[in-house]
Amino acid sequence: MPITDLLERNSKLYGDEIALVEINPEVQEPQRVTWKEYELIQPTAAAPYRREITWSVFDEKANRVANLLLSRGISKGQKVAILLMNCLEWLPIYFGILKTGAVAVPLNFRYTAEEIDYCVKLADVDVLFFGTEFIGRVESIAADLGRERLLLFVGDSCPSFAEDYHRAAANCSSVAPKVLIEDEDEAAIYYSSGTTGFPKAILLRHTALLQAARMEAIHHETTRNDIFLCIPPLYHTGAKMHWFGSLFTGSRAVLLKGNSPSAILDAVSREGCTIVWLLVPWAQDILAALDRGDLRLEDYRLDQWRLMHIGAQPVPPSLIRHWKSYFPHHKYDTNYGLSESTGPGCVHLGMDHLDKVGAIGIPGHGWKVKIVDENGQIVPQGQVGELCVKGAGVMVGYYHDPKATEEVLKDGWLHTGDMARQDSDGFYFLVDRKKDVIISGGENLYPVQIEAFLAAHPKVHDVAVIGLPDHRLGEIAAAIIQVKEGESCTEEEINRFCTALPRYKRPRKIIFAPVPRNATGKIEKPKLREQYCGVRLVEAQNKG
Repeated sequence: MPITDLLERNSKLYGDEIALVEINPEVQEPQRVTWKEYELIQPTAAAPYRREITWSVFDEKANRVANLLLSRGISKGQKVAILLMNCLEWLPIYFGILKTGAVAVPLNFRYTAEEIDYCVKLADVDVLFFGTEFIGRVESIAADLGRERLLLFVGDSCPSFAEDYHRAAANCSSVAPKVLIEDEDEAAIYYSSGTTGFPKAILLRHTALLQAARMEAIHHETTRNDIFLCIPPLYHTGAKMHWFGSLFTGSRAVLLKGNSPSAILDAVSREGCTIVWLLVPWAQDILAALDRGDLRLEDYRLDQWRLMHIGAQPVPPSLIRHWKSYFPHHKYDTNYGLSESTGPGCVHLGMDHLDKVGAIGIPGHGWKVKIVDENGQIVPQGQVGELCVKGAGVMVGYYHDPKATEEVLKDGWLHTGDMARQDSDGFYFLVDRKKDVIISGGENLYPVQIEAFLAAHPKVHDVAVIGLPDHRLGEIAAAIIQVKEGESCTEEEINRFCTALPRYKRPRKIIFAPVPRNATGKIEKPKLREQYCGVRLVEAQNKG
């Protein structure tokens, strides 16, 4: 069945129960309001600390979005993009898009105007929903985008180049549109990228989304009594597909707009959260705050918190040992996946395998896994090869990129580009990545983009960017810079030059040294990693 059927089922069975809660810890005075009350607040009023919607209101809001889009000529197969920070409007808009039979296209909220423009055009987007935080970026490209696309603003004080989503949707029917949606229909495009830094558009079917929802609920034994705390951005497959476990079971979820240790523990305590998905830096920040005494567990209601799981980057076993010292009753899981596999879970550790922390785990529910050599042949157990996965969650392909699709999809198997080995117990361990993407705090950094930027510095002759191990972030970007002959350059100069980059893309370490290239002109990054890392990052963490 299509993923939209789950929302409609929940609305019928659990209509008056809370589906989503939004927590905004930046608001000083806690204020609890329902969605209906929030809509009556004047634009000048302060943002509420807490908002909530029931399953029936969730479904009604999605229906209004769907009917709005249909009234504007959007039909099955067309593309509608979402550029929003996490908020209570996000998921009703997403499901409203799906209810029309259109394809939802979530966009990374860190994209520059140029990247927004690129991704919108790559996916053939016809409508763009965007929020207050993106007015400047969208305005700079609106003259071009708006000629062929509908721009819908989600927030207060709608800019002149867009249409007010709230006003438009309020006049639309809350009854589900009669659009036939089938399992194999296209549902969503998520963006990923290899070492080139240019995002690829990953096309997924409803079948893949439903597989992710069922798998999440099974992996974490989610029930209707669970309450999931969602902190990562909803544009990311990781956050979305973990929340799908709540959708599958009709259980509550909390969207937290912040990731400080106190905000996380306060949300768990106030809302009674039982399942929390963290990134490594957030877990480390919580532990550091507890170690310093800045937080005290006795100040919070945490007994109901049963599961902490981590994904998006390698997890140091020492972190989990440290975590268990404070939370001995917690179950723990880690999930491996990629957007091409509809997010996390095609391989997962499982909640009863603490003795295998450091591994990415075993095949997830409904998945097959193998490790192959360069000729596509399965390698003997214990040997290193490329990790390949197969299941209902594998993407249709890269939209408008058949060549790239053929490179990674072979006989139904997705070749991940990650190197792995399998131990004698059947557990898989990552060894290295073929791709040069740096995963820092759960975010992908693309070396080629940073290299191209730094190459424009007048004193830089050559530059290479690699990932270095970091205790908190997993990896940090390091720039190896070869200065032009006869010139001298300082770290301060480079850092000052990099202020033009988004903060998360700025190199955290500058190394002045020659940049080695091979006979074909390619940077020899394995040599640089060996020189500056000493050992491979994931191997070192697996040995923990």
